[in-house]
Amino acid sequence: MKSAYPPRLQPLYLRDLVDQVREIAVSSIERTARPLLPSLIGPLGRAIATRACALVLLVAPVVTMAVGTQAPAVAPPPPVAVAVGSMLPDAVLAGLNGPHRKISSYRGRPLIINVWASWCGPCRAEAASLERLAWSSVGSKYDVIGISTDDDRNEALRWLKHSNATLSHYIDSPPWKLEKMLGASSIPVTVLVDANGRVVARFRGAREWDTAESIRLIEQSYSGTGVGRSTPAR
Repeated sequence: MKSAYPPRLQPLYLRDLVDQVREIAVSSIERTARPLLPSLIGPLGRAIATRACALVLLVAPVVTMAVGTQAPAVAPPPPVAVAVGSMLPDAVLAGLNGPHRKISSYRGRPLIINVWASWCGPCRAEAASLERLAWSSVGSKYDVIGISTDDDRNEALRWLKHSNATLSHYIDSPPWKLEKMLGASSIPVTVLVDANGRVVARFRGAREWDTAESIRLIEQSYSGTGVGRSTPAR
């Protein structure tokens, strides 16, 4: 049976399943014990019946623990978004419309990373401007790539085909290391990385990336005269 929960909510699905099993176990014990109480009151007296009820309450949690699953392991803390000014750790990028590639293989040229998803309207709206930027004379000095955070790889591929994408795109997957590392708590997010692998700027929200204003913002960020911090789109 397929879960109605998306992949990122599977832990919640398992927790609900354990709770349901626990409720069934407790209800079963109560139904079994309740008919026995009248017969206990007569021959054994009210004091013994009271102790019998107490015994049921003590046994129920034990049976519930036996039916339930083991306590979940403590998950390691999620990766922290790389701060502007810090080095971007190396990681393998899973190819979406091309081969896999390491982030470090882009060292030597400024890198523009756009984090998107096929269901994200603002992401779709800015996609064409990133293509135009990459193919312009000004943008030719930058490597421009995209990273999808789609749960469904096929949906991401369908959008790339629909948009006639020519840039290299990759896809993240659980535990969403790239999404967290790039600080993509909301999308779209565009991260600028210099030729040495240092994050120089992070821009949240969509914008027209091939306009004079955006190009000036990119150049200022790489030259060290830009904002040098996470910036919302205007």
